[in-house]
Amino acid sequence: MSDRHDSAVWDVARPRRPGRVAGVDMAGFRVPGPLGGGLRVIPHPAVMLVLEFGAGAPTVTDGAGRRHRGSVVAGPGCGAGGGVRAGGTDVACVQVRLSPVVAGRILGAGPADTAGAVVSLDDLWGREASLIRERLSETPSWNDRFAFLDALLARRHAARPPVDPAVAWAWRRIVAGGGLVRVDHLAAELGWSRKRLWSRFTSALGMPPKRAARLVRFDRAVHRLVAGAGAARVAADGGYSDQSHLHREITAFTGVTPTAVVDEPFLTVDDRAWPTACRPGPARGL
Repeated sequence: MSDRHDSAVWDVARPRRPGRVAGVDMAGFRVPGPLGGGLRVIPHPAVMLVLEFGAGAPTVTDGAGRRHRGSVVAGPGCGAGGGVRAGGTDVACVQVRLSPVVAGRILGAGPADTAGAVVSLDDLWGREASLIRERLSETPSWNDRFAFLDALLARRHAARPPVDPAVAWAWRRIVAGGGLVRVDHLAAELGWSRKRLWSRFTSALGMPPKRAARLVRFDRAVHRLVAGAGAARVAADGGYSDQSHLHREITAFTGVTPTAVVDEPFLTVDDRAWPTACRPGPARGL
């Protein structure tokens, strides 16, 4: 399937079946033309792994003006404020979204290495990143690329211990509740103090639980706006105090107003690349 933005046709591919590891989802992108003006990266409550293999290497410019070329990892919430841009011409890549509860096992990196930041995959995986690029470029079909990456990510996942099960449970409760679950209620259900939950959660996932809930709530709200829901209804259903509160949150996360955000290519292509994640209710495996 394809979508059109800035005179370039985006070809989007999806795996035929779920992968081996819950909390891992992927989509393939091919953009034969330029990403005119650069693509604004919208924050998402997942770790984003971009594995490129096209004729033209994509670039990501972070909020500090640093330019990263090739395959990258971006932590949850990357792009807050609207300062992160992706660009390039003749881009082909597989984007993998990793739940924070499995990302550390797969990446082999601690949460501090990716929290809200853009990191070159070469810095994390060394020579293996180049070998993956070669393999993807030599593989003739999307389905074969997905199968290769599914096996690779499953092996990496199996090689490391899981995060604290209580932290994983808390994350899944936040996602299932659309970010509306109170942190003190989570702590009480676990039999922990609020301070203990805050410390364990932040240490394991790289962000405090309140920030995680805010990011999940924003993600649900902004996708509802893109789907055509009115701002007043989105604010009421999303737990925002009023429409102005929603406006401030959208602007803080994206750098643009709710009226403008619905035209952002990063979001408008999401319903094709991540059809399950963009439907109401919790995304699979998060």
